[in-house]
Amino acid sequence: MFGIGLLKGLSVTMRHFIESYLYDRKPWEPRYHEEWLRKRQSVEGKGLFTIQYPEQKRKISEHFRFLPMLVYDETPDKPRCTACGVCARVCPPQCIWIQRATDEKGRPQARPAGFWIDTTICMSCGFCAEFCPFDAIKMNQEHEIPTSDRDRDMFYSLEKLLVPVEYYAKLHPSDYAAEQQERQAKQEARKQEA
Repeated sequence: MFGIGLLKGLSVTMRHFIESYLYDRKPWEPRYHEEWLRKRQSVEGKGLFTIQYPEQKRKISEHFRFLPMLVYDETPDKPRCTACGVCARVCPPQCIWIQRATDEKGRPQARPAGFWIDTTICMSCGFCAEFCPFDAIKMNQEHEIPTSDRDRDMFYSLEKLLVPVEYYAKLHPSDYAAEQQERQAKQEARKQEA
């Protein structure tokens, strides 16, 4: 029968339309508060999903990634990055450039003198963070980046990329905890060997 599929599809649309009004139009329930947002933004949530941006923002998942950042443990002068160049080699759009530091005699050191990422080219794939052998690169969640000059402000240098490890632990708590457990297990294995 012609038109049965169309009528079934329209009935689903009409059912969701009516349910959204019945579900959301409760005059005794205040709208746009934390419990309301949590209920509608959950996996089982239904109804109208409008939030009052920028006063209210959706909670970002821990696994959301946007742009890379360089992590340092104690001071920004000593980042985890050793300028090995693995991240620049695995980057699909080739938007990472690294300059290795040298000492006064010209010998290379295991730290970057310069680290640049062209974020207008970066596709946020996370390969740089995944392949980094020193856990120096992680993915940031800062995605609201207004700028008036794309060429100047979206070309990140070493100073703009460096963040403390505490910032990373706040953004990705479960990943950080797993990394810490793995490091402790490696240290205990080294102690047992020695």
